Amino acid sequence: MYLDEQWNHSLQENNFLPGPDFPGMKDYLVVGKTCCYVDCTCYLKDTYNLSLFFLFFLILLFLKTQKHFQDEPLNLAVILSECLQEEKKVLASASEKQGCGSPAVQQKWKELDRGVNELKRQISEVKKEVKSLEFLYENLDYVQKTWQNKVEQDSGLAQSNAAVKEGCLKQANFIMQTKQMMLQQIVNILNQAEQIVAALTDVELPEWKRRQQLACIGGPVDTSLDHLEEWFTAVADVLIQVNQELQKLQDQSKKYNSPDASSFPGETENFTLSLLTKLLANALVVEKQPVMSSLPQRPLILKTGVRFTAAVRFLANLPEFKCRVKVKPVFDKDVEETTAVHGLRHFAFNRDNSKVLDVDRPDGGLVAEFAHMSLKESKTRPRGSCEQSRLGVTEELHVIKFVTELQFAGLSCNIEASSLPVVVISSTSQIPSAWASVMWCNMLSTSEPRNLSLFVDPPPLTWQQLSQVLSWQFLSVGQRGLDEDQLSMLRDKIVGEYLATSSIRLNHATFYFHPLLGMLIRQDTGQYWRR
Repeated sequence: MYLDEQWNHSLQENNFLPGPDFPGMKDYLVVGKTCCYVDCTCYLKDTYNLSLFFLFFLILLFLKTQKHFQDEPLNLAVILSECLQEEKKVLASASEKQGCGSPAVQQKWKELDRGVNELKRQISEVKKEVKSLEFLYENLDYVQKTWQNKVEQDSGLAQSNAAVKEGCLKQANFIMQTKQMMLQQIVNILNQAEQIVAALTDVELPEWKRRQQLACIGGPVDTSLDHLEEWFTAVADVLIQVNQELQKLQDQSKKYNSPDASSFPGETENFTLSLLTKLLANALVVEKQPVMSSLPQRPLILKTGVRFTAAVRFLANLPEFKCRVKVKPVFDKDVEETTAVHGLRHFAFNRDNSKVLDVDRPDGGLVAEFAHMSLKESKTRPRGSCEQSRLGVTEELHVIKFVTELQFAGLSCNIEASSLPVVVISSTSQIPSAWASVMWCNMLSTSEPRNLSLFVDPPPLTWQQLSQVLSWQFLSVGQRGLDEDQLSMLRDKIVGEYLATSSIRLNHATFYFHPLLGMLIRQDTGQYWRR
């Protein structure tokens, strides 16, 4: 009955995606058919909808009390065993896709979580101690002022004046010691924050960008920004609070004429702002690489005059930055190849696409989506460039940079994020060779800044590298990759049966003009492959 209800619910919502086959699941449970079970588990592997798998498992448990299984309990045991085995496979497959299957990666992320949580705990303690220090200052100031007034009104209290002054001096020394301990605690926080900022900007962010590269060419990797956004936001918040508490300490020293008012450690404040600047300068990322709506599975190929979309996200998602960051896309900004590579074409946007980052997404992220960008070729060429290009149209690599300037909390920093290299075409017939360039570039150019002159002298790819990306093409459109026999057949067709070996290195020209590329970009390839 429940499965019938779920099927009717899917019909009402026009949800005709492949699976889950609720009527088939019902037939399997009651009659013992295996085909629907396989369809369901395959669907779950593709979509990683684990809740549906567990639902299927719970339905089996429920039917344990039904008459069908009372007479044959062994059948139920076998089915439950199969479900548990499939559950393990689905969980392992999902973990592998998310990039967190490696124990080393999991351990590294746990350490980052612990480090960030420790920063948040320590800054919370510092804030409490600053309030306590303010209370001590107020008490000392009150005693000093009121006692002086009492001495002036009653000369008999003059004998106690020395004792009161001594008590005030002890209190002042205690305040100074407490402040020095607090400053040392803040320095410890900053030292820990420095290590975390380095881990985020120099390790985690480049690794995410590499995963995004592979995802753009069909790689089954996780490109979620949830962890990075959480860490960037938390560390930025801690550094902002540290800066605020340092300002409070400085204000206290001035307000109560503390002896250290003129010698307040400015290097601690500078250290805080430098860490915050480094973090924010790397907080802008291209969440969605440039892509045309007509080629949703072939990003980074742009056609002149045709609209394309891109999106950027600011990882330090704090209310202080809402509506403060205005991002402007610039084509080929500060790209040396525009003059170094002979005859490189030049492009410009058809309109001003500047946008302000705002919380306009369901997840509450600071995101700007540029949905109406298009390019036109510029007829003017920079001085010294040559009319005849050494590169073909689909071998030219360009970038779109998203730039902004942030003024906040006494700091000013220029921030920019760069897209992956894009190929600009003028005809749809150039799509196959453009996609060959995109695949070749993203397999070889693994670090920033990107080598935009890669195809002036393109390095070769090993068959292991190329076979992996070829398999991803079928996986991305048909939900399954190529097996070893199919890859061997492709290798024979690309390089020839007598030259094909596992250690062969292929040059770009061999692959660039191969008819196989036309098949890879056909929109109906996925339909045939799924069959």
